[in-house]
Amino acid sequence: MNKAELIEEVAKTTCNKKEAEAAVNETFAAIQKALKKGDSVTIVGFGTFGVAKRKARIGRNPQTGKAIKIPARKAPKFKAGKGLKDAVK
Repeated sequence: MNKAELIEEVAKTTCNKKEAEAAVNETFAAIQKALKKGDSVTIVGFGTFGVAKRKARIGRNPQTGKAIKIPARKAPKFKAGKGLKDAVK
């Protein structure tokens, strides 16, 4: 399912397509804003969005085999909640 299909599903059950698109966009924007600040977002029964800190490390260029430095960075992560895990079983 892509974003457009998600909007269609929300519009089927609650409101018109324009309102559904605004709701989905605002939800994603709120999650991004919280993650950018370093906060986590927990949706009970669904899961938790968070930020993982990755350390700097040495990697290898697969074409040349030469060692390269990979800088430290932050990456988004998601941990599925019990409700989502049970629904997928």
